[in-house]
Amino acid sequence: MQGNFVSKPSNFELLDHDKTIELIQHAQKGSEEAKDMLVRHNIALVKSIVKRFINRGFDYEDLVQVGCIGLIKAINNFDISIGVKFSTYAVPMVMGEIKRYLRDNNMIKVSRSLKEKAKIILIAEDRLKNEYNREPTISEIAEFTGLEKEEIVCAIEANSTPRSIYETVFNDDGSPILLIDQIGDDKQANDETIDRIALKDIIVSLNPRERQVIFMRYFKDKTQTQIAEVLGISQVQVSRIEKKVLEKMRHMLS
Repeated sequence: MQGNFVSKPSNFELLDHDKTIELIQHAQKGSEEAKDMLVRHNIALVKSIVKRFINRGFDYEDLVQVGCIGLIKAINNFDISIGVKFSTYAVPMVMGEIKRYLRDNNMIKVSRSLKEKAKIILIAEDRLKNEYNREPTISEIAEFTGLEKEEIVCAIEANSTPRSIYETVFNDDGSPILLIDQIGDDKQANDETIDRIALKDIIVSLNPRERQVIFMRYFKDKTQTQIAEVLGISQVQVSRIEKKVLEKMRHMLS
């Protein structure tokens, strides 16, 4: 990595919101001193995000430097009129910069075959939805397309599109609520946001069968017996898979 955006750790007091806004205003006007102070005061946030990406074959300090690039972009692009806490805005910017770095440095990319399967699945979902007047199950899609259930889950996950933090999630009388509005402003909320993002990364890292079980169990509210019927395995096997994945998640998030 070229450049050095991170100063040696110092014992700074946390900046309050008003001081942060003041420094951002100075930084956006060209003050390198203000920008450096903002980086130093937010380095702990960057490091907490970087910890989610360790053990992937990349140097920790390199990832911290990359995270700081994202932090600087957040400083340069932060719109004070948005009315959210800076750290809330900075989290996805830092995450995005690190993920981009990992992707551009030989991380696994979505293959052409997965993209083609995803197109087939989307067509099948649309046709089955019109036929059944409901969302089709994975088993129904598999029967319609001739693909294995594991292939379907893998293709859907690999081709999922990240949501913009400025996406409208609710609109009431012309007053839209953005996704970023749902992110809390306090430290606990920021930590929870990082955990949610990390949890998504963990889910993607699971094998297809494990993802199927977790997706149906916790996102579709299906019982172990219902999952067993869909996957064609026993309820005991579903229970074992669920227990194994939960233990894995607890270990990786601890």
